[in-house]
Amino acid sequence: MQSVVGLGSVASEIVQPVLGAAIKYIEAPNEQDLAQASGAIVRASFNFNNEVFAKMPNLKVIARTGVGTELVDLEIADQKKIPVVITPGSNTVAVAEGTFAHLLALSKRIKPLTNLVANGNWSERTNYPVSDLHGLTLGLIGYGRIGKKVGEFARAFGMDLKVYDPFVEVPANLKASLDEIFKFSDYISLHIPLTVENEKLINTETISKMKPGVIIINCSRGALIDLDAALAALESGQLAGLGLDVFDPEPPIHHRIFDHENVLLTPHVMGLSKRSTIATFIDAANGVRDVLEGRVPKAVANLK
Repeated sequence: MQSVVGLGSVASEIVQPVLGAAIKYIEAPNEQDLAQASGAIVRASFNFNNEVFAKMPNLKVIARTGVGTELVDLEIADQKKIPVVITPGSNTVAVAEGTFAHLLALSKRIKPLTNLVANGNWSERTNYPVSDLHGLTLGLIGYGRIGKKVGEFARAFGMDLKVYDPFVEVPANLKASLDEIFKFSDYISLHIPLTVENEKLINTETISKMKPGVIIINCSRGALIDLDAALAALESGQLAGLGLDVFDPEPPIHHRIFDHENVLLTPHVMGLSKRSTIATFIDAANGVRDVLEGRVPKAVANLK
């Protein structure tokens, strides 16, 4: 019987029925389990490096819960001809909802107003004017599955959209350049993968091109934003709010920006709603089973 191990918390009651009776799932593997395993279901925070590959000589497939593969050594996987299955789409709605949760909380000043009421400072409420969404412009940088869903939510709130994506075709009526996104957007939401070219895309220069009082949300990759530049912009008022669900590294080293009242922080959990987590585990297990039973999985990040 072939075996599959969980690396990170992956519940057996969800994946074992998907893998079927011919494949044994081991939720908490020991060294011997790793050595014998044909497959691995890997959580986002697990570093699947050369040391792990060396411990798993019988490995035939890796399934990563999510789409990011920064912590999987794809070069080694390619050398060993081991497919790295990913699970696009399983958390699309959850991340989009999380993005809008940040957007609403920051625009409506939920965090400082909560503290104001809790501390008996009702008379200071006019010091925290709330903003609107309806009729204002959301700039989407990235228009994949999540970006599109965020756009749907924005239209439901009566927002105007401008979209930039260097990889995905954007409808002509929404398409904008990066400079146009920066110049015209009241809110900016990041939904692009991290590349060498766009690391610290949000920096002192690009922030200076933005409308004063812009709010930025990042539920994509932490390294897209230069936190020092963002803090300076918050302190000057150029930036009115910043929502972060992703960090570089994770967990993050404390940064002074974390203490700013117009910053909202969540620990990379916006895609981990109950339903999306279950869907991600099921998709990962299906991908592993496909490979072990000789079928082509739906989505693979390597071997191209």
